[in-house]
Amino acid sequence: MSTLKPSNPSFTSIRGGVTNAAPAVATSPELEQSLALLSAHRSVLGYMLLSRGHPVSIIRHSGVIFEGEQGRKYAHAIGRIVQSVQTGLDEVSGDQRDTDEVRFMRIRTKRHEIMISPDDRYLLAVLHDPAT
Repeated sequence: MSTLKPSNPSFTSIRGGVTNAAPAVATSPELEQSLALLSAHRSVLGYMLLSRGHPVSIIRHSGVIFEGEQGRKYAHAIGRIVQSVQTGLDEVSGDQRDTDEVRFMRIRTKRHEIMISPDDRYLLAVLHDPAT
C-alpha cells in the first residue's frame, strides 16, 4: 500500500473519532486491480481503506456493510484494534530498541472474519463471510 499518496491532507472531524472527509488519494493501477478483485470475491462483504492517524478517516470503501454510520463505527473500531495490539507489543518489548510491529491481523467471529493489514500511513480492512 505504499503507492498511495494523499493529495490533500485536510480532514473534517465528526463524532466517534472518525472523519468523513478524507483526502483524495492517487492509487496505482495494481492497487486498483487488487481492490477490484477483493470486491468481486463472493465471500467478501466489503473493504475499507483508512488513514492511519487520529482520528481515523475513511479514504474509500466498498460494500453496503461499510456505508454511513455503520462504516464509521467499523473504521473507529479497526483503528482502536490496531492501536491496542501495537501498544501491547510495545509493552512486552520493554526497553528493547527493536520493537515489533503489527503486519497482519485476522479476527474471526461467529458470523464474520475481518482481515486487517496496517501500513505506516494506511489501514486496509476486509470483511468476509467465512461460511461462503
